[in-house]
Amino acid sequence: MTTDLSPAVPAASSTEKNQNAQNTTTLSGGGTGPAEPAATRGKTAIADLVVVKIAGTAARDIPGVHDMGGGLSRTLGAVRNRVPGGRPNVGRGVKVEVGERQTAIDLDLVVEYGVPITDVARDVRENVIAAVERITGLEVVEVNIAVNDVHLPEDDDADSASEARVA
Repeated sequence: MTTDLSPAVPAASSTEKNQNAQNTTTLSGGGTGPAEPAATRGKTAIADLVVVKIAGTAARDIPGVHDMGGGLSRTLGAVRNRVPGGRPNVGRGVKVEVGERQTAIDLDLVVEYGVPITDVARDVRENVIAAVERITGLEVVEVNIAVNDVHLPEDDDADSASEARVA
């Protein structure tokens, strides 16, 4: 489904946007015809999924971010990663609302134990805003961050011990 968010067409609700990964937002509307400059002929549409992937990748690039998403989504992601041919979901833990020229982003993070959470949140926010604005041209009005868990070093030891017993 393509959503053209021009004033004459009502925008889809955020619930509808989150349910349909094919939503797109018209970023720029150009003129038509040979009199218009080539660069402005036509429209540019950016799917919500594009913003989700950019934000997820930018957030994971920050040292101190161990994982993203809530407990259930991380569990399902771990199962998906173990299935042959399964790919990691860079959009896990990312929700976006995209308007005509602006976007708002919500992130769920798991941080490493010992790192200052406020510093990680600041760095994630700066990196996500810079990446989304640079790549899409959309203005990021806010990046809300929820830290859902802290990854402890013992968590890795418990995972490897349980794997060793199963083998």
